[in-house]
Amino acid sequence: MDEMLLEERRLPLPDEKHDTPFRVSDLKQWAYCPRVVYYTHCLPDVRPTTWNMQAGREAGRRAEGREIRRSLRRYGLEEARREFRVYLASSRLGLRGIADLVLFVGPSGEEEELIPVDYKLSHKAEAHTRLQVAAYGLLLEETYGVKVRRGFLYLIPRRQAVEVRLTPPLRRKVLKTLEAMQTMLWSERMPEKTARAAQCAVCEFRRFCNDVL
Repeated sequence: MDEMLLEERRLPLPDEKHDTPFRVSDLKQWAYCPRVVYYTHCLPDVRPTTWNMQAGREAGRRAEGREIRRSLRRYGLEEARREFRVYLASSRLGLRGIADLVLFVGPSGEEEELIPVDYKLSHKAEAHTRLQVAAYGLLLEETYGVKVRRGFLYLIPRRQAVEVRLTPPLRRKVLKTLEAMQTMLWSERMPEKTARAAQCAVCEFRRFCNDVL
């Protein structure tokens, strides 16, 4: 039932030729502040490129180079096929993204388990980044027809892999977040400001909001 939520209640988008309007990273941004996603998709020319964005991409590339030389024990595995920067998309979910790493466990073509890994320039696994891992899991399920039970956040500064279980509540949260994002895109209505006012002080979009200090 939960997996069919968006298929049954999917709202029309302003331009249906863009059938995957959202990126997996938008889920994280929505959890941080929905207005970030609004500015990105409804006013796409206003977003600046920040140092944090560039640093995250560069750190991810360096982590990929080290990953090739590492064993799989940090993921609790002895053997797996590794594929980097795996592009995934679903018109049903209206979602696309590039998984940093996918672990294919089992014989080639007969994988028993697929595990997405997301590199993060962070010291802890937070709720919004767990949401991203779950979203990659749902995209993998639709692409490969294999049930995804878990993924990993790889915390680059700590060199630690944190397991993320794709529980029913986490799956529901991904779907409900996507539904709210689709409603915003369809209506082109600015969401309410975040309740965490401290975030606004360091937000690159602050100057576009007229209702924050």
